[in-house]
Amino acid sequence: MSFDLFIGIDYSGAETATSRLKGLQVYAARPGQQPEKQFSPAVSNNGQRYNWSRKEIATWLTDLANQNVRYVAGIDHGFSFPQTYFDRYQLTSWPQFLEEFVRHWPTDQDHTYVDFCRDGVPRPWPNWPGPGLRIGAMNELRLCERWTSSAKSVFQFDVQGSVAKSTHAGIPWLKRIRETAGGRIHVWPFDGWQVSATGSVVAEVYPSIFRNRYSRGDRTPDEQDAYAVSRWLSECAARDSLVRYLEPPLTLPERLLAAREGWILGIT
Repeated sequence: MSFDLFIGIDYSGAETATSRLKGLQVYAARPGQQPEKQFSPAVSNNGQRYNWSRKEIATWLTDLANQNVRYVAGIDHGFSFPQTYFDRYQLTSWPQFLEEFVRHWPTDQDHTYVDFCRDGVPRPWPNWPGPGLRIGAMNELRLCERWTSSAKSVFQFDVQGSVAKSTHAGIPWLKRIRETAGGRIHVWPFDGWQVSATGSVVAEVYPSIFRNRYSRGDRTPDEQDAYAVSRWLSECAARDSLVRYLEPPLTLPERLLAAREGWILGIT
């Protein structure tokens, strides 16, 4: 399985989709090389490099795929919700989930905070159903979260180590990436457990699995998470072991469940 680039993204659900955030960190490694920190493509008049925004990351990933750069990118937020959520709102597939989610959580809009949707602050988009109509309880877990010792629910906001805000901020960008990449990006495992020999792959990761394998040096915690994901992906590819993680040992019912709930790459 050959890739041109191995990308680790430590995500953040703070502020808006266009806000430049210190918590958004991106590292990328070429085959056989160490991961290097990636900056936003935007450059000031005096050459200053900027932090990323969520909108820029989605555009960058799409542009790379459209330029036929084949990559695997691990992103640190939930890609879907537990089956209990699907049952509660009578959803039967992940694409249907995406369509419904962005109606209730339009967090990809330029001036929208996740907390605006949570709190019901009036926003200028048409036909917004209002807050509280697509929610979950913090004791609801996906199968992949139950397979770990410390992963938190995608509904558990406002606690240390929570991924709820980044998940609610990031899911609409997955929808945009799929729609704009023209099939060049495989969102794993929703687009299939087996990835093709061409095109790029985007997968959910949990950096806590990898971060302590590598010396942190002078990197911030957010930088270390992105670095660790990038390096782990690169090392797995070099050892020809990445395919093992793309095919976790699940029973058929578990695979069908994870095709809706998603899976965390690296959990076996």
